[in-house]
Amino acid sequence: MLYPRSSESRKMQYLDGMWDFRADDSPSRDAGFKESWQNQPLFKTGPVIPMAVPSSYNDITADKNIRDFVGWAWYDTEFFISKDWANRRIVLRFDSAHYYSIVYVNGQQAMTHVGGHLPFETEINNFINVNQPNLLTLALNNTLSPTTLPPGTISYKNDTSKYPEGYFVQNLQMDFFNYAGIHRHVRIYSTPKTYIDDITVTPDINFNRNLGILNYEILTVGGTPGKLLVELLDREGSVVVSETGNKGFLSVSSPHLWWPYTMNLQDPGYLYTMKVTLQGNDSDVYRLPVGIRTVNVTTDQFLINHKPFYCHGVDKHEDADIRGKGLDYALIARDFSMLKWLGVNCFRTSHYPYAEEILDQADQQGIVIIDESPGVGIKSNNLGNESLNHHLEVMLEMYQRDKNRPGVCMWSVANEPESDIDEAVPYFKSVIDYTRKLDPTRPVSFTCSHDYNSDKVVPFVDVIMINRYYGWYSDTGHPEVIQLHVNSDFKEWRKLYNKPLLVSEFGAGTVSGLHAEPSSAYTEDYQVDVLSQYHQAFDESIGKFLVGELIWNFADFMTAQGSNRVNGNKKGILTRQRQPKPAAHLVRARYHSMFNATFMSEKSYCPLKFGCH
Repeated sequence: MLYPRSSESRKMQYLDGMWDFRADDSPSRDAGFKESWQNQPLFKTGPVIPMAVPSSYNDITADKNIRDFVGWAWYDTEFFISKDWANRRIVLRFDSAHYYSIVYVNGQQAMTHVGGHLPFETEINNFINVNQPNLLTLALNNTLSPTTLPPGTISYKNDTSKYPEGYFVQNLQMDFFNYAGIHRHVRIYSTPKTYIDDITVTPDINFNRNLGILNYEILTVGGTPGKLLVELLDREGSVVVSETGNKGFLSVSSPHLWWPYTMNLQDPGYLYTMKVTLQGNDSDVYRLPVGIRTVNVTTDQFLINHKPFYCHGVDKHEDADIRGKGLDYALIARDFSMLKWLGVNCFRTSHYPYAEEILDQADQQGIVIIDESPGVGIKSNNLGNESLNHHLEVMLEMYQRDKNRPGVCMWSVANEPESDIDEAVPYFKSVIDYTRKLDPTRPVSFTCSHDYNSDKVVPFVDVIMINRYYGWYSDTGHPEVIQLHVNSDFKEWRKLYNKPLLVSEFGAGTVSGLHAEPSSAYTEDYQVDVLSQYHQAFDESIGKFLVGELIWNFADFMTAQGSNRVNGNKKGILTRQRQPKPAAHLVRARYHSMFNATFMSEKSYCPLKFGCH
């Protein structure tokens, strides 16, 4: 499934904007299906409100029932197809809708999709009217169950003396708000009837011969395919090398390599363009951004282009005021500006795949991505075959979407699962092995919250990722014990496993503007004290086996309401409005000093012919 791009042969029409919306608040949440709301515009079947697409619907209104709604929500809009598209393949694509989607075109079911955060599309030629209005309807259900990713449960409150009749509550197994809606672009695009369906690019480097290599495989569909021309263009648009055929490799002399920006001051995130032309009576053209880089893992290093990489990182969320998890270009620009201000060269897509537009910026700006699935909070009751099969499908969809991205340097299959029980072993071994089979070029891991002496899944990963909250969830108020805990923990992990280690979460919550001397929990001073203790502990292991640190979290984000969450999670080093807290200045000073020290120490031996500096 190629990301939609306009070209000489491909046209695109965005359907973003204000759609009509209604939450089906009937007791069984099934009035829409019983009354066939898809067969006519929603406003003819009852009251509707305007809803922004893309956005989460939860925070758009001042209505508590919509903010906390669980069940089927309905959207619709109208679109036209011009007659010059009549003899072409026409595709409807949703980049993300959370969670279970049923899509209707002119009252006919066109497709379904299970899961949020990933795209789904289908050809709609058989459903549309040319030069007439077309009705597009989406029925969307945000209910989380034991077999969804992320999983959840529903509690029914049947005591009518204490709860209204039919009352139920969605229980979450993750510590972030269950935002729902059409979160990313909706669009229609056209291709020729015979078209380029998929491209897989696997980069390699021959350092001895000063060659960059892009192995490629191209899938075409429909009719008798014509000749395939594959051209590689540099940043200036000049053709560097070309080949023909649906499978082969492009060999680039003296290549510009894709580097994280902290490993290359002058030319980070270098992208070539692979232009693929399917020649014939009705030719198809697709342009794919590609980078030349390799990723390898040793017993104690994470290597990018055969050079040690240390992750100066943060964890994130797609989360902001009003739009929830809705795609917002201004927010993306602000986030990457703040990431660079902090000196961040790496982040994890906690805890779900982020928008492709976010990953575009990571590719272009030279920021490493740990691409994480929505497998967050998996417990013993989520480890059955139905859950496993869905998890494998999600990993396949993630791989197919992000496989060609140079910025994606590691897959994370889950966050904080119950990995200390016997049932987790076959489940996660299957998911990790399957992901590694899909992509043997990138390391595979998950984030572990259990101790070295209880976890049963870490033996299967390439990089050990651990989440640790000493001084916060344990020994709260005592940052002085953090260094001892960290050093002891690291020592035991290394005794058991000869693998590199990355701290995938650490931190402390804080309320902006709250101060105390001496520091105490929830003050900004305490967050600074906690992070500084971790930093000192990490410094003892950098260059030995520690390959990165990811602060929880980049910015404050929304959670379900709870007695320990004051208007969401406040562990961000930035506020939800992306303003720095004192801890952000501490992190900025650390990451920039580490970056400068690394740059100066490696300057003498970095191979200049590969553009390291």
